[in-house]
Amino acid sequence: MTHHHMNDDEARIKVRELIESIRTVMLVTADADGDLLSRPMRVLTVEDDTVWFFTEVNSPKAFEIEQDHDVLLACANPSGQDYVSVRGKARMVRDVAKQKELWTEAARPWFPDGSESPNLALIAMKIIGAEYWDSTSSSALFAYGYVKALVTKTPAEGGDNAKVRFGTA
Repeated sequence: MTHHHMNDDEARIKVRELIESIRTVMLVTADADGDLLSRPMRVLTVEDDTVWFFTEVNSPKAFEIEQDHDVLLACANPSGQDYVSVRGKARMVRDVAKQKELWTEAARPWFPDGSESPNLALIAMKIIGAEYWDSTSSSALFAYGYVKALVTKTPAEGGDNAKVRFGTA
């Protein structure tokens, strides 16, 4: 198997595509004591180097982001063998026009008044860096790797893995 080595721009595009395809991610923040907390979040979109989420104005994560902007996204699609870990700086955004632009009916159970819900806010997470693992999940390729390891005593190739730097926050 051969691997195409991506340049930095291609790798950044790959990270954005992985985040948008996985869509439900774990957002990790730190509380006032420095303890790390994680919760599932739905990605609205990735624009350039910014990942957007909806949240409640007075949620614990909103307070945590106001206190400490450093966050991490843990993204996994085990069935596709796609994984990405994303470091970034998050900020709270109150912008009704942006909320309308990003509105999805899937958010209505949490925000019954829609994009103008008084308790609705946005989290904008600027990506600083990421690492991704994009492995093959094909059973035929897995079988090939298994046989190769058995016969040649060399490990199967694990797919693409890269660390990617984005701009500064």
